[in-house]
Amino acid sequence: MGRVQLAEGELNYQLDGPQGAPVLVLSNSLGTDLGMWDAQMPAFTQHFQVLRYDTRGHGQSLVTEGPYTIGQLGADVLALLDALKIERAHFCGLSMGGLIGQWLGINAGSRLHTLVVCNTAAKIGEPAVWNPRIEMVLREGAAAMAGLRDASIARWFTPDFAQANPQQAKRITDMLAATSPQGYAANCAAVRDADFRDQLGAITVPTLVIAGTEDAVTPPAGSHFIQEHVHGAQYAEFHAAHLSNVQAGDAFSQRVLDFLLAEQAN
Repeated sequence: MGRVQLAEGELNYQLDGPQGAPVLVLSNSLGTDLGMWDAQMPAFTQHFQVLRYDTRGHGQSLVTEGPYTIGQLGADVLALLDALKIERAHFCGLSMGGLIGQWLGINAGSRLHTLVVCNTAAKIGEPAVWNPRIEMVLREGAAAMAGLRDASIARWFTPDFAQANPQQAKRITDMLAATSPQGYAANCAAVRDADFRDQLGAITVPTLVIAGTEDAVTPPAGSHFIQEHVHGAQYAEFHAAHLSNVQAGDAFSQRVLDFLLAEQAN
């Protein structure tokens, strides 16, 4: 684990893999931390130096007063790259991390080799969904986070996966209960306010879009929209709910690697 000092506090990160290899940044979903990518690490570190971090308001990173914006979270990624003297990197983000990836592709494409956005959309949900959740979390604190954890199993995993892998599902959903209520609410606002539907054409780096067939949070239609509006973007879909990297595991890792290695060879 390492820490990068931002103006307002520290950003927690972990760097694994062979020194000198190309860097792959992994960006977590709302309500998780960098440990959500554990299943990918054995495969990814064979080819890349993998830079995971806890998004502001999550894990061991700084919690500042909200609301946040996706642009603010994207700037944190650029500050992390600058601090570690990484000029360009591959980037893979899921859900909220996928929104951060879109922002980077639109606003800082020169810092990216490739972009992988998973279980996300150019716009996720409506204020009528997000505002009551934000108000509840700020009002009830840790009790609300525990309630969200219990409800998240059905959103994040299909029933068959959750039943067959209870410990794995618990490990991931426990991350949500451990998330700062203030940080979670501030990130909910960032997701609520993000809308890149009219800006996707500005993404010019090679892009892979991944969806989960059973994802009710960010259904495949939103992933198809991104693919159709980013020139040359590839598309992959797995039998999974919202956290396809966890549920699809090795198949997810291999598809991402196939994309990254092919682009690297070009």
